[in-house]
Amino acid sequence: MRRLIECVPNFSEGRDVGKVREIAAAIRSGSDVYELGVTMDADHNRSVITFAASPASVGEAALRGVKRAAELIDMNLHHGVHPRIGATDVVPFVPLEGSGLADCARIARWTAEEIWRRFRIPTYLYEEAALSAERRNLAAIRRGQFEGLRREVQEDQNRRPDFGEARLNPTAGATAVGARKVLIAFNVNLDTEDVEIARDVARAIRASNGGLACVKAIGLFLASRARAQVSMNLTDYTVTPLDLVFEEVSKQAKSRGAAVAESEIVGLIPAGALNAISPKRLLIRNFSDDMVLEFRLERALAGASR
Repeated sequence: MRRLIECVPNFSEGRDVGKVREIAAAIRSGSDVYELGVTMDADHNRSVITFAASPASVGEAALRGVKRAAELIDMNLHHGVHPRIGATDVVPFVPLEGSGLADCARIARWTAEEIWRRFRIPTYLYEEAALSAERRNLAAIRRGQFEGLRREVQEDQNRRPDFGEARLNPTAGATAVGARKVLIAFNVNLDTEDVEIARDVARAIRASNGGLACVKAIGLFLASRARAQVSMNLTDYTVTPLDLVFEEVSKQAKSRGAAVAESEIVGLIPAGALNAISPKRLLIRNFSDDMVLEFRLERALAGASR
């Protein structure tokens, strides 16, 4: 039986295409690695590289990406609207075929330790790979971002990394490594420049504030598009479906005098999340089959077998 694990590292570079291509090439340079997609966003100044590999190869592939990102990205010069703590901000491992969360947690812990051992970048474990309940929530690790964590890690025992010393790498910062289920990164852009509306909507819908279950949300301003954005992670679409999230964002925005202009998928979306849902009704920008995880995986595997 074929065994595959997905890895979706997020890098703090969304403006320089050349740098992102170099990081993606480093990930692909080993055997048994299938690139599924690359997404860049200039306002977030962030890229998402999605790939799949066997359990034996996926950790090393991620490490190649972390190494190249550390060589190319200086966090002291990085500015973007998305929260981040390092050149490689997060490295989540996700079970696909013939694998489970326990496999991903084991690989995540090994990878996190290797990131510190090889590159001297401190690492934090989150979600299913976390060593304590306090570290399960990625937002808690990211609190204060690179600049705040750089200071607090030296002053607060509770902010110390799981692997590494009580100081960040001078240019690469820190990295969070985790194991989780398939996640949908879903952004909704509003027809307003008022970021406070997006922040109010985010507060109303996110699970931590008593909103929709399995929804994380923040409000951001996209300067390049002159739009306010509700940026979300849907951690379990079987509990809170995509269309329900879209409708609630629309309702909350309308009550504040705004409307939805468009939505977007960052990375890939599982086919099951679109069952009986029209991407057109959700105003998903430039939607195509290329955004569907299973389609991209099937095509990548077919190409590798030729």
